[in-house]
Amino acid sequence: MKLYSDFAPQRTRQIIADTLALAAIILWIWFGIAVYSAVAALASFGVDMQRAGSGFQESMTDIGDQLAGIPLIGGTVRAPFDGASSAGTALEQAGESQQALVQQLALTLGLGIALIPTMLVLAIWLLPRMRFIRRARRARVVLRSGAGVDLLALRALANQKLTSLAAVHADASGAWRRGDPAVLAQLAALELKSSGIRMRPADAAVR
Repeated sequence: MKLYSDFAPQRTRQIIADTLALAAIILWIWFGIAVYSAVAALASFGVDMQRAGSGFQESMTDIGDQLAGIPLIGGTVRAPFDGASSAGTALEQAGESQQALVQQLALTLGLGIALIPTMLVLAIWLLPRMRFIRRARRARVVLRSGAGVDLLALRALANQKLTSLAAVHADASGAWRRGDPAVLAQLAALELKSSGIRMRPADAAVR
């Protein structure tokens, strides 16, 4: 698998693009984790609320149990403390709900901040890189085939710009039909260059 071009300018651009893309992905993942941690920390309020509600509920229940033992008036005196105990239970449940809500919000924000920009970076950077790798692989396969130079020259006639073809020969297609070896080699080299592959002299000799 060929990752980088044989030509220094294109290879430099590819390395810079790879470095920037990977740095951007790492940065957004770190930012997503930071946001998740910051939002998840707000769940501490829910923890405190849950503990306060639990402690208050237990205290009111204990006092109510103790007052219930007073003869004649125990049941009447206990009633307000039972109500207060229920309020503590409600406070405890509210604390639990707050923690669950904060955790869900933290996870949603963290994943959204990390994944959405990462997917955009991959779409902009990775897809062209994969196309380059596939094109370079196909060009190598063609080059190594028996009619590699002829076929690459034909591909150049079909794919390359007219100005690039004219720079090779004023009548590039006619030279290809005549089988001009020098023109065929230049056309093949032009097609290979667009795929990031430098043509070697030994390759030009193979037809």
